[in-house]
Amino acid sequence: MLNKFLNRIAYKIRRKLNYKTITIDGIKLNTDPDFVPKGIRKLLLEKNYESQEVELVHEAITKEDRVLEIGAGIGFVGIACAKICGSDEILSYEPNPKMKSVIEANYALNGMRPNLRSKVVATETGELEFFFSESVLSSSLVDRQQGEPTRVEADAISGVVEEFRPSAIVMDAEGAEIELLRSCDLDEVGTIVVELHPHIVGATAIEELRAYLLEQGFVEKRVLGKCSLFQRNH
Repeated sequence: MLNKFLNRIAYKIRRKLNYKTITIDGIKLNTDPDFVPKGIRKLLLEKNYESQEVELVHEAITKEDRVLEIGAGIGFVGIACAKICGSDEILSYEPNPKMKSVIEANYALNGMRPNLRSKVVATETGELEFFFSESVLSSSLVDRQQGEPTRVEADAISGVVEEFRPSAIVMDAEGAEIELLRSCDLDEVGTIVVELHPHIVGATAIEELRAYLLEQGFVEKRVLGKCSLFQRNH
C-alpha cells in the first residue's frame, strides 16, 4: 500500500512539473503532451507502461538474438531489445503513422535509430482494414468497436520471418496473435514474448494457441499479467 501511495504522489509531481522526458529502466522516453497520446503519457508518468513486456525481454532476449517486433507502439520495448542485441538486429513493425515520429524520437533519445516498417503484419500481403483507436493502445486488426477502419499496407508474417529469420518474436498485436503465430514457420524461433488478449478473442482461443505452441516445441516459461514468455525446451 505504501509503495502504491508513493508511486501515486510521484506521478502527480511529474504531471505537475510537466515532464517532457522520463527514464524507465535506463531508457529515455518522450512525454511531451504535444507529442505523446494522452493515455500513453499517463502510463509513462506512472512508470507503468509496458513494464511486463520489458521485464520478460530482459529475462529472455540475449545479445545473440535477432528480434522481430510486431506492434512497436512508442518504441519502448524495441529499445529494450536493441540495448541487449543492437538496433541492427531488431526489425519493428508499427502500422499507426502517428507513432512513426514518436518511435524515431525515442530511439534518438537513446542514441539509436529504429529499423522500422510503417506497416501491419498480417497473414497475407496486400492492403487490409486496420482499426485505429484514439487511445492508440487498442488499435488492432481486430474490430473492437473502438476505431474507424483504415486501409493500410500489410506484410505477410510468413514472408517477414523467411526474410528476416528472427530467433525471437516480441508481439503485441491486440488479438491478432492467434492467427499470426499459426501462419509462419517457427522452426528457427527460440523465444516468443507475446501479450495475450483473452478479453478480445476469448479464453478458448488463447488456450488453443498455447496448445499449438506446445506442439511446436515451446514451453510457457513465465506469465506476467497478460504477457507470456514461450521458449523452446533445449
